[in-house]
Order: sequence, then structure tokens, then C-alpha cells
Amino acid sequence: MPPGAARPRGPDGTITVFIGPKPTMSYVFEVVAQLHSGGGPVVVKARGHAIAKAVDVVEVVRRKFLDGAELGSISITTERLVNREGREANVSSISIPIQRTAGSSAGPTPPAPGSEPPAAPDG
Repeated sequence: MPPGAARPRGPDGTITVFIGPKPTMSYVFEVVAQLHSGGGPVVVKARGHAIAKAVDVVEVVRRKFLDGAELGSISITTERLVNREGREANVSSISIPIQRTAGSSAGPTPPAPGSEPPAAPDG
């Protein structure tokens, strides 16, 4: 499965978004879309150097798009993987569950491309 692709809902109703090389906002829009589609929480997962981007994605979602979104229990671990040379290597990983709360509201909606801002009232 390519990085950033969302998996089908798990048995507990969660969707997982894997963070990879795409721009941060690609993942932000994916997480927001999944959260707006209903269902359960979205789990943002990353390994290695992508961990910082995963934290950025969750923070942008919380602060700019869904005021008051709730984080679940963040899990950090070390995975043993086989690298390109065939040796085993330890790789850090993180899982960050995020979900909408009853009080969370969508943040500011960006203007549609090509639209003009509303005119100021005369006064």
C-alpha cells in the first residue's frame, strides 16, 4: 500500500493514514476528509523521519481545521526491519489517533479558486 493511502476501516471502525513523502497538506486533507465522513477515529502512523511530519499533520488538523478534535492514546514503538543491504535495523514509529468531538467544529473554509471576496458594506 503506498504511503499516505488510507486503509479500509478496521474492526474497531478506525481508518489508518500512513505518512510518507507527499506534502504535509496532502495528509491533512486526507485526515480531515476521513473525519468528516463519519465513522470512528483516524490513526495517523509514521516511521523514522516521517514522525515529525505526522505530528505536523495532526497539529494542523487540530488547530486549523477541527477546533477541539480529541487525541487518543499516542503509541510509540521501535520496529525491527530489514534494510536494503539485508541487515536488520531498528526504526522508531508512532501512532496518533484523532477523532472529532461533539464540540469540534470545522475551521475556516478556504475560498474557492477564482472566487472574489465579499464586498465591504457602504457606510
